[in-house]
Amino acid sequence: MPQIRRLPETLVNRIAAGEVVERPASALKELVENAIDSGATSITVAIVEGGLGSIQVTDDGCGMSPDQMALALERHATSKLPDDAIEQVATLGFRGEALPSIGSVAKLTIESRPGDSAEGWKRVVDHGALVEEGPAALPPGTRVRVENLFAKIPARRKFLRTPRSEYGACHDVVRRLAMARPDIAFTFEHGERRIFAVQGGQTAAVRVAQIVARELAENGVEIDLERPSGDGVMRLTGVAGLPTYNRGVADHQYLFVNGRPVKDRLLTGAVRGAYAEMLARDRHAVLALFLDIPFADVDVNVHPAKTEVRFRDAAAVRGFIVSGLRQALSTGDRRSAQAPDSGAMGRWRAEPVQDEVSPALRSIFAGRDWAPAARSNVTEPRVDWAGETETLAEPQGRAETAEALPENVEDYPLGIARGQVANTYIVAESADGLVLVDQHAAHERIVLERLRAAGAGEKVAASQALLIPEVVELEEADCDRLEEHIDQFASLGLMVERFGPNAMLVRAIPGVLKKANPKALLCDLADDIAKHGSSLLLTEKIEHVLATIACHGSVRAGRTLNVAEMNALLREMESTPRSGQCNHGRPTWVKLSMEDVEKLFGRH
Repeated sequence: MPQIRRLPETLVNRIAAGEVVERPASALKELVENAIDSGATSITVAIVEGGLGSIQVTDDGCGMSPDQMALALERHATSKLPDDAIEQVATLGFRGEALPSIGSVAKLTIESRPGDSAEGWKRVVDHGALVEEGPAALPPGTRVRVENLFAKIPARRKFLRTPRSEYGACHDVVRRLAMARPDIAFTFEHGERRIFAVQGGQTAAVRVAQIVARELAENGVEIDLERPSGDGVMRLTGVAGLPTYNRGVADHQYLFVNGRPVKDRLLTGAVRGAYAEMLARDRHAVLALFLDIPFADVDVNVHPAKTEVRFRDAAAVRGFIVSGLRQALSTGDRRSAQAPDSGAMGRWRAEPVQDEVSPALRSIFAGRDWAPAARSNVTEPRVDWAGETETLAEPQGRAETAEALPENVEDYPLGIARGQVANTYIVAESADGLVLVDQHAAHERIVLERLRAAGAGEKVAASQALLIPEVVELEEADCDRLEEHIDQFASLGLMVERFGPNAMLVRAIPGVLKKANPKALLCDLADDIAKHGSSLLLTEKIEHVLATIACHGSVRAGRTLNVAEMNALLREMESTPRSGQCNHGRPTWVKLSMEDVEKLFGRH
């Protein structure tokens, strides 16, 4: 029988490092979190070769004395837990493993000086061995440098990716932590290049727009909602991009719980549910959400890197995020926007460029030759246009009577209809420009919202009873998950009940899903609950049916509308939630300001 033995301290540290330090970005995350917890007001991060060469984090925090610095390099030593109440922890790093773990797999140099000390102290550890210690000259604060990560552990070093990939991971870490603390100034440098520098004392919305994308300030809505939770209050703040401002990947969704950046399946599932039927399946929202919740209602000590959390009432948190996002989007949903990575024409605004047409307009005429036509020796016959009007193409507009703009034009942001182009697009005149409306996309959204507002949910929830109830055999764990949500399924028209340890009995399915396979439906629902902690799939399926009904019941492209119908559509758009986007996330209208029109004709 093999003998049980104690592992040497160096091996213990390397094992711990395997959990905490996976790559340069992991070490960088721990160092920046320590800088934040030190009370710093300014943090500078400098990396070389994506962190493979070196990582340096400098802060102006409280600093450490020599004896405290020595203690910080011991395992499970921390200043961030004043008592044993780990469930009440308010700091970012608290396990006490980061510095000794990093020091066991790299060369770690720590220089620190408390604010009340005349000089600083330096301590250098190379792969677990103390190699240097002594005085150091630096301003109050701490400077930590990590070099030669995994240099003496080739088995780990060879699994690291290219410097470009490691830089991307480091950039993401610093960006998320900088968004989490807009009160702290951050500077991030890679080699000789400064990536970004943001000042402290900003609002979360300003910080997010500066770091993520400046267009988010115009194409997003701010969120600030509260709801009771346990003995305290849940609060949701942040910025959510309009559905038309989306990306092809979900890497621009930033989620924070009590100021801690997290990547949580429950939260990402809630975001997906909130944007359901407002985004195409292959598009993803751009947002930054900050959830503040009582410490007793969340467990942050479930992952060594503290990137995952566990909620005491997951359903309440998910419901709060879904309803909060939808409520916030309904306040800005009548705006149109341009997707950042598409060529679709977006919301045109005058550019702060003198004597030059804005880039949005310039793209319309790209490739055209505006040079005067060459003079020809052939004499063209003179055309007398008088009496030849029947040979001219008639405009497709249907504005038989020019209607003057009302005095209170501010009440009509989409203006007054002036005509129709290609029997698909409505041209309207507003107080400050021209508006183009996609009549099918706009009416599709209006019809969907009518179905919802008129109690479509009750109609959809009508059940289609099965002539013979069907027994669906599943794993016991899947049956347990489904049984916990029987009431939710019933409200949506799906009647199921437990039928032994490994089976569910399906008595009825939602009327609009009458052609669905009960076994496949239950399997998908069980998988959805296992993945997201709650089922969004059935609601999404019903929403998809509603959207299909709305699509087929709306005004089709190619239909001629008269002026009254055009204006009626514009007025209904102005009063309909989410009318700035169709059911697939595309813009329903775009605007051309009068300033841009004047620039086109050289009048500005």
